[in-house]
Amino acid sequence: IKLIYRNIERKTIELFVHSSSRPTPCPYSVFEPMIHHLDKIITSSKKLHGLPEAELVTFMDIEHKLDSLPVIKHTAAHLNSLKVNESLSQLYVYVESFRLHTKWLKTAQVNVSVPFQAAEGASNHLEQLSDLTKKFLEKIGEQVPQTASPSLPVVSTAFEALRFSVEISDRLQVFCHWSKRILRQLQRRSPCPKH
Repeated sequence: IKLIYRNIERKTIELFVHSSSRPTPCPYSVFEPMIHHLDKIITSSKKLHGLPEAELVTFMDIEHKLDSLPVIKHTAAHLNSLKVNESLSQLYVYVESFRLHTKWLKTAQVNVSVPFQAAEGASNHLEQLSDLTKKFLEKIGEQVPQTASPSLPVVSTAFEALRFSVEISDRLQVFCHWSKRILRQLQRRSPCPKH
């Protein structure tokens, strides 16, 4: 009986050592792929309207019509008081909103026969960014926020599509640059071992 017990005990110890030798993936490692998608979104967002910088000036005084677009109002001081759960939950809400707006823009551009590839690219990367953010929140035991579909206008002319694409492009770039700063800051404070 003692021999059987020792054999079982030895196998249990060996199994424990074998399983514990595998490092648990750090949830914060997902931040790098998230930043990669943000870079891709920035590239696509600059092409949403297809206008050179000189022509964008003509749209500066045009009233913004998309009240449903997220407005980023954080300051540099906000970076010093970041909380992972709150920051990533807010990021998820923003990403979902921009994803729905770019998806809507692509449909609008198709309907008025203007190039839609940039909107499609931005929408695809936003969808992947949304999935990564959702998985991170689930890994840290945080509830994934519920999001609602925005009420968006009907686009009937190419000029309307252009005006909305300029507005989305501007807001989306601000969001992406700010989100990269947040993720970099959280990376530096990550409890995961540095390689």
